[in-house]
Amino acid sequence: MSEQPLKGSCLCKAVQYEIRPPFIRFSHCYCSRCRKATGTGRGTNIAVALDQFKWISGEDLIHRYDLPEARSFSTAVCTRCNCPVPKPTRAREHMIVPSGSLDDPPPTGPSAHRQWGSRVSWASIDESHLPVSE
Repeated sequence: MSEQPLKGSCLCKAVQYEIRPPFIRFSHCYCSRCRKATGTGRGTNIAVALDQFKWISGEDLIHRYDLPEARSFSTAVCTRCNCPVPKPTRAREHMIVPSGSLDDPPPTGPSAHRQWGSRVSWASIDESHLPVSE
């Protein structure tokens, strides 16, 4: 039985897509490239097979940047709102989906911390000690 597709979009909603679970990978990555690409302490991405991904709109609005010195690292953003959006791997084996661009909640959470040795000094797995504000 296949799971329902999840919808996702950029901030301005010009780029829209759907992904279908199950995921190949759903993980946090702490490498310096993911930190710079997201502007945060980690990148959290979902990998799915190409046939589990569908563009709904805005594919023509995407700007992709392939880091020249990296074998496979790239970024993709909506050219209207500069929000990170999904992109195929360079080898076109998978789609990499920034999990924060999902509009629907995924059926599971991240299952791994990748490149933990590259994390920033203030990174923590358990952040339950931080105050919550609404």
